[in-house]
Amino acid sequence: MNSKLKTSIMTPEQLHKYDSIRPFAPEELPEVFDRLVQNEQFCQVLAYLYPGVPVEAIRQKMHQCKSNLEFQKAFCYEFLKNLLAKASLGCDADFSNLDLRNRYTFISNHRDIVLDSALLHVMLFDAGCDTTTEIAIGDNLLKLPWVKDIVRLNKSFIVQRSLPMRQMLAASKLLAEYMHFVIAEKNDNVWIAQREGRAKDSNDRTAEAILKMMTMGGEGSIKERLLSLHLVPLAISYEYDPCDFLKAQEFQLRRDVADWKKGPMDDVVSMQTGIMGYKGHIHYHAAPCIDEWLRALPDDMPKTEFYTAVAEHLDHEIWRGYRLYPSNFVALDLLRGTAEHADRYTVEDRQRFEAYLDAQLKKVQLPNPDWAFLRERILTMYANPAINQLSVI
Repeated sequence: MNSKLKTSIMTPEQLHKYDSIRPFAPEELPEVFDRLVQNEQFCQVLAYLYPGVPVEAIRQKMHQCKSNLEFQKAFCYEFLKNLLAKASLGCDADFSNLDLRNRYTFISNHRDIVLDSALLHVMLFDAGCDTTTEIAIGDNLLKLPWVKDIVRLNKSFIVQRSLPMRQMLAASKLLAEYMHFVIAEKNDNVWIAQREGRAKDSNDRTAEAILKMMTMGGEGSIKERLLSLHLVPLAISYEYDPCDFLKAQEFQLRRDVADWKKGPMDDVVSMQTGIMGYKGHIHYHAAPCIDEWLRALPDDMPKTEFYTAVAEHLDHEIWRGYRLYPSNFVALDLLRGTAEHADRYTVEDRQRFEAYLDAQLKKVQLPNPDWAFLRERILTMYANPAINQLSVI
């Protein structure tokens, strides 16, 4: 397995090669801190997070952080712990299948734009891990320069999504090479979603394109290339998804409006709603690293079969790892008009979920809401994790 002995210093050549996508290097942080505190929007965020604290005091605390990891410990950890206290019933994680001294590529289902990876970092800190992960983030979320600064400060590397085909291939290769570089040379972990964008209906399935991208970097056969990333299927389970009504709204807009596209503020609203909204219980479950399973695959397996098999294995491991809540089974029974899973929830659970569903539907802002359709969409979001888990256990 990958050892911890390597240092994580980047040479100037390596820094330069990945300039367009990498997180900030430690020596770049002072300049970034100063740029951020001069940004009006960022200062408004600071005033909200730290009421009454002078910006200069925050700037000085920032400058005490000599690495991205120190910044995460000094600022992000405390913010997220406070957030969990206000907007959830707690978050826990099961990493018992892993040795956190090793480095892994966590590939997870994707529910929340910001919190999926952010809360993983909190859980890794709490489990005694000496690092967090470098986060793959789509450039569509980085329209504001100060947001781009913050995510690169927070160990994110950029997935370029809006490029013409020829450039896209080169960008995918650079991305793959960078992921391999993070694991092998920087001695850090990686987090990436199993598909581009959130699974709006919670039907979590790994896009083979993500696996194909990963094998554009590294050395040897495609199997050896995936082995060197040490993939870990990670299941994230939120009891409630504060963005469920926004996702349902989007389904109706896609159904009714030809060529509907997200507006410039849609992702910002989703990020804000996801962060501030109530999530109930949250659970992270890491399946065993798939290296051993991968090694057992025949070396002469045709490429198409190989990618399909890996994607399916990741899916099944993620589905098995879900923590299902009464809300998932209530939604499944309401969706199917049965009481087949009534042994998994109480009458109170059902009433609570129905009241929650009604309250979320009231938040929908559409000129012509199709209530039956919207209700069915939200029920499907909560039912799918149960449907998928029941299919593999």
